[in-house]
Amino acid sequence: QSWSRGMSYCLHSESHLDTGPIYVRENGKLHVVNPGAGGVQNVTPKTRPFSLFSRSFSVELCMNREDDRARRQRTDHFIFTYTKEGNLRYSAKSLFSLVLGYISDNVDHIDSLIGFPEQIAEKLFSAAEARQKFTEPVTGLRALQKFTEAYGSLVLCSLCLRNRYLVISEKLEEIKSFRELTCLDLSCCKLGDEHELLEHLTKEALSSVKRLLLKDNSLSDAGLRRMTAPVRVLKKGLENLLVLDLSCNPKITDVGIGYLLSFKKLNCLDISGTGLKDVDAVIKRLQMQIGLVHSKVPLKEFDHSNCKTEGWAEQTVLQWEQAVMEAMKPQDNLRSRAAALRFYGKTHRIEEVVKCSLVEPETKASGNLQFYKEKVQNCHLPLKKEVAGSHELKNNKKRALAEQERERTSKQKHLCLTVEDWDLLNTY
Repeated sequence: QSWSRGMSYCLHSESHLDTGPIYVRENGKLHVVNPGAGGVQNVTPKTRPFSLFSRSFSVELCMNREDDRARRQRTDHFIFTYTKEGNLRYSAKSLFSLVLGYISDNVDHIDSLIGFPEQIAEKLFSAAEARQKFTEPVTGLRALQKFTEAYGSLVLCSLCLRNRYLVISEKLEEIKSFRELTCLDLSCCKLGDEHELLEHLTKEALSSVKRLLLKDNSLSDAGLRRMTAPVRVLKKGLENLLVLDLSCNPKITDVGIGYLLSFKKLNCLDISGTGLKDVDAVIKRLQMQIGLVHSKVPLKEFDHSNCKTEGWAEQTVLQWEQAVMEAMKPQDNLRSRAAALRFYGKTHRIEEVVKCSLVEPETKASGNLQFYKEKVQNCHLPLKKEVAGSHELKNNKKRALAEQERERTSKQKHLCLTVEDWDLLNTY
Protein backbone atom coordinates (compact mmCIF):
# COMPACT_ATOMS: atom_id res chain seq x y z
CA GLN A 1 0.00 0.00 0.00
CA SER A 2 2.98 2.29 -0.37
CA TRP A 3 1.53 3.87 -3.53
CA SER A 4 -1.69 4.77 -1.71
CA ARG A 5 0.25 6.37 1.17
CA GLY A 6 2.32 8.44 -1.22
CA MET A 7 -0.72 9.54 -3.16
CA SER A 8 -2.63 10.38 0.00
CA TYR A 9 0.34 12.39 1.22
CA CYS A 10 0.42 14.40 -1.98
CA LEU A 11 -3.30 14.97 -1.89
CA HIS A 12 -3.12 15.92 1.78
CA SER A 13 -0.32 18.41 1.11
CA GLU A 14 -2.27 20.03 -1.66
CA SER A 15 -5.68 19.76 -0.07
CA HIS A 16 -6.37 23.41 -0.69
CA LEU A 17 -6.84 22.64 -4.40
CA ASP A 18 -10.21 21.21 -5.44
CA THR A 19 -9.00 18.37 -7.62
CA GLY A 20 -12.15 16.27 -7.20
CA PRO A 21 -12.27 12.55 -6.54
CA ILE A 22 -9.52 10.28 -7.85
CA TYR A 23 -10.29 6.71 -8.86
CA VAL A 24 -7.94 3.72 -8.83
CA ARG A 25 -8.71 0.28 -10.27
CA GLU A 26 -7.18 -2.70 -8.44
CA ASN A 27 -7.98 -6.40 -8.94
CA GLY A 28 -10.91 -5.53 -11.15
CA LYS A 29 -12.50 -3.24 -8.54
CA LEU A 30 -12.80 0.54 -8.62
CA HIS A 31 -11.64 2.40 -5.51
CA VAL A 32 -11.90 6.07 -4.67
CA VAL A 33 -9.13 7.81 -2.80
CA ASN A 34 -10.27 9.92 0.14
CA PRO A 35 -7.79 12.79 0.49
CA GLY A 36 -8.88 13.57 4.10
CA ALA A 37 -8.61 10.06 5.39
CA GLY A 38 -5.37 9.29 3.58
CA GLY A 39 -6.50 5.78 2.61
CA VAL A 40 -8.42 3.84 0.04
CA GLN A 41 -12.09 3.03 0.55
CA ASN A 42 -14.34 0.83 -1.52
CA VAL A 43 -17.30 3.18 -1.51
CA THR A 44 -19.54 4.59 -4.15
CA PRO A 45 -18.13 7.89 -5.45
CA LYS A 46 -20.02 11.09 -4.92
CA THR A 47 -21.65 12.39 -8.07
CA ARG A 48 -20.99 16.06 -7.57
CA PRO A 49 -19.97 18.08 -10.68
CA PHE A 50 -16.43 19.31 -11.04
CA SER A 51 -14.35 21.06 -13.75
CA LEU A 52 -10.96 20.06 -14.96
CA PHE A 53 -9.97 23.68 -15.67
CA SER A 54 -10.90 26.85 -13.90
CA ARG A 55 -13.34 29.27 -15.42
CA SER A 56 -10.60 31.79 -16.34
CA PHE A 57 -8.59 29.12 -18.20
CA SER A 58 -8.42 29.59 -22.00
CA VAL A 59 -6.74 27.74 -24.88
CA GLU A 60 -5.47 29.30 -28.14
CA LEU A 61 -4.52 27.06 -31.06
CA CYS A 62 -1.30 28.50 -32.55
CA MET A 63 0.02 27.24 -35.89
CA ASN A 64 2.69 28.54 -38.25
CA ARG A 65 1.83 32.22 -38.29
CA GLU A 66 4.21 33.02 -41.15
CA ASP A 67 2.17 30.86 -43.50
CA ASP A 68 -1.15 31.93 -41.99
CA ARG A 69 -1.87 34.43 -44.76
CA ALA A 70 -1.11 31.88 -47.45
CA ARG A 71 -3.43 29.40 -45.74
CA ARG A 72 -6.29 31.88 -45.85
CA GLN A 73 -5.75 32.46 -49.56
CA ARG A 74 -5.65 28.75 -50.43
CA THR A 75 -9.37 28.28 -50.92
CA ASP A 76 -8.94 26.25 -54.09
CA HIS A 77 -7.84 23.05 -52.37
CA PHE A 78 -11.39 21.78 -52.52
CA ILE A 79 -13.88 21.30 -55.33
CA PHE A 80 -17.44 22.30 -54.39
CA THR A 81 -20.34 20.69 -56.21
CA TYR A 82 -24.05 20.17 -55.65
CA THR A 83 -25.84 16.84 -55.49
CA LYS A 84 -29.16 16.08 -57.11
CA GLU A 85 -30.91 16.83 -53.85
CA GLY A 86 -29.32 20.29 -53.78
CA ASN A 87 -26.87 19.58 -50.99
CA LEU A 88 -23.40 21.09 -51.10
CA ARG A 89 -20.64 18.54 -51.47
CA TYR A 90 -16.91 19.14 -51.51
CA SER A 91 -13.98 16.92 -52.41
CA ALA A 92 -10.25 17.51 -52.13
CA LYS A 93 -8.20 18.18 -55.25
CA SER A 94 -5.57 15.77 -56.43
CA LEU A 95 -1.99 16.11 -55.30
CA PHE A 96 -0.95 16.81 -58.91
CA SER A 97 -3.34 19.79 -59.11
CA LEU A 98 -2.08 21.18 -55.82
CA VAL A 99 1.57 20.85 -56.82
CA LEU A 100 0.84 22.32 -60.24
CA GLY A 101 -0.82 25.33 -58.65
CA TYR A 102 2.04 25.84 -56.22
CA ILE A 103 4.70 25.72 -58.96
CA SER A 104 2.71 28.05 -61.20
CA ASP A 105 2.45 30.55 -58.33
CA ASN A 106 6.26 30.50 -58.08
CA VAL A 107 7.07 29.90 -61.75
CA ASP A 108 9.63 32.70 -61.83
CA HIS A 109 11.84 30.76 -59.36
CA ILE A 110 12.29 27.79 -61.71
CA ASP A 111 15.94 27.29 -62.64
CA SER A 112 15.46 25.35 -65.87
CA LEU A 113 12.86 23.31 -67.75
CA ILE A 114 15.21 21.67 -70.24
CA GLY A 115 14.42 17.96 -70.41
CA PHE A 116 11.10 18.35 -68.59
CA PRO A 117 8.16 16.47 -70.25
CA GLU A 118 6.29 18.60 -72.77
CA GLN A 119 2.83 17.42 -71.65
CA ILE A 120 3.40 18.53 -68.06
CA ALA A 121 5.12 21.73 -69.17
CA GLU A 122 2.10 22.71 -71.27
CA LYS A 123 -0.20 22.29 -68.27
CA LEU A 124 2.21 24.28 -66.13
CA PHE A 125 2.31 27.06 -68.73
CA SER A 126 -1.51 27.15 -68.88
CA ALA A 127 -1.76 27.31 -65.10
CA ALA A 128 0.73 30.20 -64.93
CA GLU A 129 -1.03 31.90 -67.82
CA ALA A 130 -4.39 31.65 -66.03
CA ARG A 131 -2.79 33.42 -63.07
CA GLN A 132 -1.42 36.09 -65.47
CA LYS A 133 2.13 35.46 -64.34
CA PHE A 134 3.56 36.41 -67.75
CA THR A 135 2.07 39.90 -67.62
CA GLU A 136 4.16 40.91 -64.61
CA PRO A 137 7.02 43.29 -65.51
CA VAL A 138 10.12 41.45 -64.25
CA THR A 139 9.07 38.02 -63.05
CA GLY A 140 6.95 37.46 -66.15
CA LEU A 141 9.92 37.91 -68.47
CA ARG A 142 12.08 35.58 -66.39
CA ALA A 143 9.43 32.87 -66.39
CA LEU A 144 8.75 33.21 -70.12
CA GLN A 145 12.44 32.86 -70.92
CA LYS A 146 12.59 29.53 -69.07
CA PHE A 147 9.82 28.14 -71.26
CA THR A 148 11.16 29.49 -74.55
CA GLU A 149 14.65 28.19 -73.86
CA ALA A 150 13.34 24.68 -73.27
CA TYR A 151 10.50 24.34 -75.80
CA GLY A 152 11.09 26.93 -78.53
CA SER A 153 8.39 26.74 -81.20
CA LEU A 154 5.95 24.94 -78.89
CA VAL A 155 5.59 28.12 -76.86
CA LEU A 156 5.01 30.15 -80.03
CA CYS A 157 5.55 29.22 -83.67
CA SER A 158 3.66 32.11 -85.31
CA LEU A 159 3.31 35.68 -84.03
CA CYS A 160 0.99 38.32 -85.46
CA LEU A 161 1.65 41.88 -84.22
CA ARG A 162 -0.10 43.72 -87.02
CA ASN A 163 -1.16 47.22 -85.90
CA ARG A 164 0.21 46.53 -82.40
CA TYR A 165 3.03 49.01 -82.04
CA LEU A 166 2.14 49.73 -78.41
CA VAL A 167 2.40 46.04 -77.53
CA ILE A 168 5.84 45.97 -79.15
CA SER A 169 6.92 49.00 -77.14
CA GLU A 170 5.66 47.67 -73.81
CA LYS A 171 6.68 44.01 -74.23
CA LEU A 172 9.76 44.26 -76.44
CA GLU A 173 11.98 42.09 -74.24
CA GLU A 174 9.29 39.43 -73.96
CA ILE A 175 8.83 39.39 -77.75
CA LYS A 176 12.59 39.07 -78.22
CA SER A 177 12.61 36.02 -75.94
CA PHE A 178 10.58 33.94 -78.43
CA ARG A 179 12.65 31.38 -80.33
CA GLU A 180 12.19 29.30 -83.48
CA LEU A 181 9.38 31.42 -84.92
CA THR A 182 8.38 30.46 -88.45
CA CYS A 183 5.96 33.33 -89.17
CA LEU A 184 6.19 36.94 -88.00
CA ASP A 185 3.77 39.70 -89.00
CA LEU A 186 4.91 43.24 -88.13
CA SER A 187 2.77 45.06 -90.67
CA CYS A 188 1.68 48.66 -90.07
CA CYS A 189 3.83 49.19 -86.99
CA LYS A 190 5.97 52.09 -88.31
CA LEU A 191 9.13 50.63 -86.79
CA GLY A 192 11.68 52.39 -88.99
CA ASP A 193 15.23 51.37 -89.86
CA GLU A 194 16.74 51.75 -86.38
CA HIS A 195 14.24 49.79 -84.31
CA GLU A 196 15.67 47.22 -81.94
CA LEU A 197 13.24 44.53 -83.07
CA LEU A 198 14.42 44.75 -86.69
CA GLU A 199 17.97 44.28 -85.49
CA HIS A 200 16.83 41.24 -83.52
CA LEU A 201 15.51 39.69 -86.74
CA THR A 202 19.07 39.02 -87.84
CA LYS A 203 19.94 37.05 -84.70
CA GLU A 204 20.33 33.30 -84.62
CA ALA A 205 17.20 32.89 -82.48
CA LEU A 206 15.03 33.94 -85.45
CA SER A 207 16.95 32.18 -88.20
CA SER A 208 13.96 29.83 -88.52
CA VAL A 209 11.62 32.57 -89.79
CA LYS A 210 10.19 31.60 -93.18
CA ARG A 211 7.41 34.18 -93.49
CA LEU A 212 8.16 37.84 -92.69
CA LEU A 213 5.62 40.62 -93.26
CA LEU A 214 7.00 44.17 -92.96
CA LYS A 215 4.33 46.13 -94.76
CA ASP A 216 4.16 49.87 -93.99
CA ASN A 217 7.06 50.11 -91.54
CA SER A 218 8.84 53.22 -92.87
CA LEU A 219 11.77 51.13 -94.10
CA SER A 220 14.43 52.42 -96.48
CA ASP A 221 17.46 51.03 -98.27
CA ALA A 222 19.54 51.44 -95.12
CA GLY A 223 17.17 49.21 -93.17
CA LEU A 224 17.34 46.50 -95.85
CA ARG A 225 21.11 46.72 -95.87
CA ARG A 226 21.27 46.12 -92.13
CA MET A 227 18.72 43.33 -92.28
CA THR A 228 20.49 41.43 -95.06
CA ALA A 229 24.11 41.97 -93.98
CA PRO A 230 24.48 38.63 -92.09
CA VAL A 231 23.00 36.71 -95.03
CA ARG A 232 25.12 38.45 -97.65
CA VAL A 233 28.44 37.98 -95.87
CA LEU A 234 28.14 35.33 -93.16
CA LYS A 235 25.36 33.21 -94.69
CA LYS A 236 23.44 33.52 -91.40
CA GLY A 237 20.32 35.28 -90.22
CA LEU A 238 17.23 35.15 -92.44
CA GLU A 239 18.72 32.64 -94.84
CA ASN A 240 15.61 30.40 -94.67
CA LEU A 241 13.18 33.17 -95.64
CA LEU A 242 10.51 32.07 -98.13
CA VAL A 243 7.89 34.86 -98.06
CA LEU A 244 8.74 38.56 -97.68
CA ASP A 245 6.35 41.51 -97.74
CA LEU A 246 7.93 44.97 -98.10
CA SER A 247 4.95 46.78 -99.59
CA CYS A 248 3.98 50.35 -98.64
CA ASN A 249 7.56 51.39 -97.87
CA PRO A 250 8.10 54.29 -100.32
CA LYS A 251 11.69 54.89 -99.19
CA ILE A 252 12.85 51.56 -100.64
CA THR A 253 14.43 52.14 -104.05
CA ASP A 254 16.18 50.08 -106.70
CA VAL A 255 19.31 50.00 -104.53
CA GLY A 256 17.45 48.33 -101.67
CA ILE A 257 16.04 45.66 -103.98
CA GLY A 258 19.62 44.67 -104.80
CA TYR A 259 20.13 43.63 -101.16
CA LEU A 260 17.22 41.17 -101.43
CA LEU A 261 19.06 39.11 -104.04
CA SER A 262 20.90 37.36 -101.21
CA PHE A 263 17.68 35.54 -100.25
CA LYS A 264 18.17 32.60 -102.59
CA LYS A 265 15.32 30.56 -101.05
CA LEU A 266 12.76 33.33 -101.47
CA ASN A 267 9.55 32.09 -103.12
CA CYS A 268 7.21 35.10 -102.78
CA LEU A 269 8.01 38.81 -102.67
CA ASP A 270 5.78 41.88 -102.47
CA ILE A 271 7.34 45.28 -103.19
CA SER A 272 4.16 47.14 -104.14
CA GLY A 273 4.06 50.76 -103.06
CA THR A 274 7.83 51.19 -102.95
CA GLY A 275 9.86 54.01 -104.50
CA LEU A 276 11.25 52.13 -107.50
CA LYS A 277 12.49 54.21 -110.41
CA ASP A 278 13.02 51.60 -113.11
CA VAL A 279 10.32 49.00 -112.51
CA ASP A 280 11.02 46.98 -115.66
CA ALA A 281 14.68 46.63 -114.79
CA VAL A 282 13.83 45.44 -111.29
CA ILE A 283 11.40 42.85 -112.66
CA LYS A 284 14.01 41.44 -115.04
CA ARG A 285 16.65 41.47 -112.36
CA LEU A 286 14.57 39.49 -109.89
CA GLN A 287 13.65 36.97 -112.55
CA MET A 288 17.17 36.38 -113.77
CA GLN A 289 19.05 36.27 -110.44
CA ILE A 290 16.67 34.54 -108.01
CA GLY A 291 14.00 33.20 -110.39
CA LEU A 292 11.02 35.29 -109.22
CA VAL A 293 8.27 35.86 -111.79
CA HIS A 294 6.04 38.92 -111.78
CA SER A 295 2.44 37.99 -110.90
CA LYS A 296 -0.40 39.61 -112.81
CA VAL A 297 -2.93 38.86 -110.05
CA PRO A 298 -2.63 39.38 -106.28
CA LEU A 299 -1.15 36.42 -104.43
CA LYS A 300 -2.92 34.83 -101.48
CA GLU A 301 0.34 34.73 -99.54
CA PHE A 302 0.02 38.48 -98.92
CA ASP A 303 -3.61 38.73 -97.81
CA HIS A 304 -2.50 38.62 -94.13
CA SER A 305 -4.99 35.86 -93.30
CA ASN A 306 -2.51 33.00 -92.98
CA CYS A 307 -0.41 34.63 -90.27
CA LYS A 308 -1.95 34.18 -86.83
CA THR A 309 -0.58 33.86 -83.33
CA GLU A 310 -0.26 30.15 -82.60
CA GLY A 311 1.28 28.30 -79.66
CA TRP A 312 1.06 27.98 -75.91
CA ALA A 313 1.48 31.75 -75.48
CA GLU A 314 -1.45 32.70 -77.70
CA GLN A 315 -3.52 33.85 -74.73
CA THR A 316 -0.46 35.54 -73.22
CA VAL A 317 -0.11 37.85 -76.23
CA LEU A 318 -3.83 38.58 -75.95
CA GLN A 319 -3.38 39.47 -72.27
CA TRP A 320 -0.60 41.88 -73.22
CA GLU A 321 -2.84 43.58 -75.74
CA GLN A 322 -5.72 43.85 -73.26
CA ALA A 323 -3.40 45.36 -70.63
CA VAL A 324 -2.17 47.96 -73.12
CA MET A 325 -5.72 48.81 -74.17
CA GLU A 326 -6.78 49.21 -70.55
CA ALA A 327 -3.87 51.56 -69.93
CA MET A 328 -4.84 53.59 -73.00
CA LYS A 329 -8.45 54.09 -71.91
CA PRO A 330 -8.95 57.70 -70.78
CA GLN A 331 -10.58 58.39 -67.46
CA ASP A 332 -14.26 59.34 -67.42
CA ASN A 333 -13.65 62.91 -66.29
CA LEU A 334 -10.94 63.45 -68.91
CA ARG A 335 -13.15 61.93 -71.60
CA SER A 336 -16.10 64.21 -70.79
CA ARG A 337 -13.82 67.24 -70.70
CA ALA A 338 -12.30 66.37 -74.08
CA ALA A 339 -15.80 65.90 -75.51
CA ALA A 340 -16.81 69.32 -74.25
CA LEU A 341 -13.71 70.92 -75.76
CA ARG A 342 -14.45 69.32 -79.11
CA PHE A 343 -18.04 70.55 -78.92
CA TYR A 344 -16.91 74.12 -78.47
CA GLY A 345 -14.24 73.78 -81.15
CA LYS A 346 -11.28 74.03 -78.79
CA THR A 347 -9.63 70.83 -80.00
CA HIS A 348 -9.54 68.89 -83.24
CA ARG A 349 -11.16 65.50 -83.47
CA ILE A 350 -8.57 62.74 -83.72
CA GLU A 351 -9.40 59.30 -84.99
CA GLU A 352 -8.66 56.64 -82.36
CA VAL A 353 -8.01 53.78 -84.78
CA VAL A 354 -5.34 54.24 -87.43
CA LYS A 355 -5.99 51.93 -90.33
CA CYS A 356 -3.19 50.40 -92.32
CA SER A 357 -3.87 51.15 -95.96
CA LEU A 358 -1.79 51.20 -99.08
CA VAL A 359 -0.44 54.59 -100.10
CA GLU A 360 -2.39 55.60 -103.19
CA PRO A 361 0.26 57.54 -105.14
CA GLU A 362 2.88 54.83 -104.82
CA THR A 363 0.37 52.10 -105.66
CA LYS A 364 -0.76 53.78 -108.86
CA ALA A 365 2.79 54.52 -109.90
CA SER A 366 4.27 51.06 -109.37
CA GLY A 367 1.14 48.92 -109.57
CA ASN A 368 0.95 45.40 -108.22
CA LEU A 369 4.52 44.24 -107.75
CA GLN A 370 4.17 40.76 -106.35
CA PHE A 371 6.52 37.99 -107.39
CA TYR A 372 6.49 34.22 -107.07
CA LYS A 373 8.82 31.39 -108.00
CA GLU A 374 7.54 28.86 -110.48
CA LYS A 375 7.49 25.37 -109.03
CA VAL A 376 8.21 23.65 -112.37
CA GLN A 377 11.02 25.08 -114.43
CA ASN A 378 11.76 23.41 -117.77
CA CYS A 379 13.98 26.10 -119.17
CA HIS A 380 16.95 23.75 -119.31
CA LEU A 381 15.02 21.15 -121.34
CA PRO A 382 15.11 21.54 -125.17
CA LEU A 383 11.78 21.92 -126.97
CA LYS A 384 10.95 19.47 -129.79
CA LYS A 385 9.83 22.10 -132.32
CA GLU A 386 12.56 24.57 -131.49
CA VAL A 387 14.89 25.58 -134.30
CA ALA A 388 18.60 25.81 -133.62
CA GLY A 389 18.71 29.40 -134.90
CA SER A 390 15.98 30.58 -132.54
CA HIS A 391 17.76 28.84 -129.69
CA GLU A 392 20.91 30.79 -130.46
CA LEU A 393 18.93 34.04 -130.64
CA LYS A 394 17.52 33.41 -127.20
CA ASN A 395 20.97 32.72 -125.83
CA ASN A 396 22.24 35.94 -127.36
CA LYS A 397 19.37 37.87 -125.78
CA LYS A 398 20.14 36.35 -122.39
CA ARG A 399 23.79 37.29 -122.72
CA ALA A 400 22.86 40.82 -123.70
CA LEU A 401 20.52 41.15 -120.74
CA ALA A 402 23.17 39.73 -118.45
CA GLU A 403 25.69 42.30 -119.65
CA GLN A 404 23.18 45.08 -119.13
CA GLU A 405 22.50 43.87 -115.62
CA ARG A 406 26.20 43.78 -114.87
CA GLU A 407 26.55 47.37 -116.01
CA ARG A 408 23.60 48.46 -113.87
CA THR A 409 24.85 46.69 -110.77
CA SER A 410 28.52 47.62 -111.18
CA LYS A 411 27.91 50.75 -109.14
CA GLN A 412 26.09 48.82 -106.42
CA LYS A 413 28.47 45.88 -105.93
CA HIS A 414 30.85 47.87 -103.81
CA LEU A 415 28.01 48.54 -101.37
CA CYS A 416 27.79 44.89 -100.37
CA LEU A 417 31.03 44.93 -98.39
CA THR A 418 31.47 48.50 -97.23
CA VAL A 419 33.10 49.53 -93.98
CA GLU A 420 29.67 50.06 -92.48
CA ASP A 421 28.77 46.47 -93.32
CA TRP A 422 31.82 45.15 -91.54
CA ASP A 423 31.14 47.36 -88.52
CA LEU A 424 27.59 46.04 -88.46
CA LEU A 425 28.71 42.43 -88.74
CA ASN A 426 31.22 42.86 -85.94
CA THR A 427 28.30 43.41 -83.57
CA TYR A 428 27.06 39.84 -84.08
